[in-house]
Amino acid sequence: MPSTSDWTCALSLDAQRRIETGSPRDLAAAITRGADLRIATEFRHNEHIDVTSAQDERVCEVAEFAVTYLLDDRWTAGIMSLRQPVELPTGFGPPPSMSFFLYNEDGHQAIARLHMDGALRDSTPGPSPVEAPTGMAKYHTGSGADAGTNAPSHNFVYDFDVFRYWVCDRWTQALAHDSTGVVTSGSVEQLAEAFHRGCRIKVAVSGLCRDLQTNATRINHELFVELGSSYYYTRQQLFIGGSHPVVRVRPQIPMAYSSNGWDTGWLVVRTDGTVAYRRCDPYTLAFEDRVYRCGIRWFVH
Repeated sequence: MPSTSDWTCALSLDAQRRIETGSPRDLAAAITRGADLRIATEFRHNEHIDVTSAQDERVCEVAEFAVTYLLDDRWTAGIMSLRQPVELPTGFGPPPSMSFFLYNEDGHQAIARLHMDGALRDSTPGPSPVEAPTGMAKYHTGSGADAGTNAPSHNFVYDFDVFRYWVCDRWTQALAHDSTGVVTSGSVEQLAEAFHRGCRIKVAVSGLCRDLQTNATRINHELFVELGSSYYYTRQQLFIGGSHPVVRVRPQIPMAYSSNGWDTGWLVVRTDGTVAYRRCDPYTLAFEDRVYRCGIRWFVH
């Protein structure tokens, strides 16, 4: 388990999203090396949770962003891929759904919902108006999409008092290969040796979201996610891993949600460049398996 000394603040922004300490370059460099990302924010209860309350207590939040993106080798974004809605301070908020919050390095935020309550929602996907919550002066709305469907989303900025981008930069790259499996650095043997010692394993998959791109959004990108289970075929020297959940989003700077611009699922990645994606359609919850060829970097911790 990482110690507290493993975490360093690569970037800190103030309420106007101006840089206080660190830099986007420092953050991107850590993410490039496979670093874990947590983002700390602070707010007043009656400014962000319940604007009708007299309680002005300061609330501190630190959230895990288990899926991270590096765009154009310079821009960082992260997604909360495991979060259900929380209603502070009591428990869960309605409805049962995945809350895929997305934070960019400059403080631009977004959320996509994946409803899981079984309710029938048959609206047509497309752009949707967005209204800021009543009385929430620090909430600034952006574009919205897919209201009334199973997968509504919108983009926004909330003026948190601080944004602190914490990284655990303790990963080591053991292997990199292209989309055909040709090794460009490290070795499968080095990866397998760490695997046998019980190390955690993370991958950076290049170009995984290319089928979500348009001509206006062609941009190089890597998606980082940890693996939950791994397998090594010793005779073939073939390494295979199954990922934690991923959220794919159309690559752009800053990252944002849009209609038909995101989906979710799981990966099975292989050191020959094959990536199997079990995709969940956000609107119908129907599953399909897709296969890609991607360059992959493998990290161990």
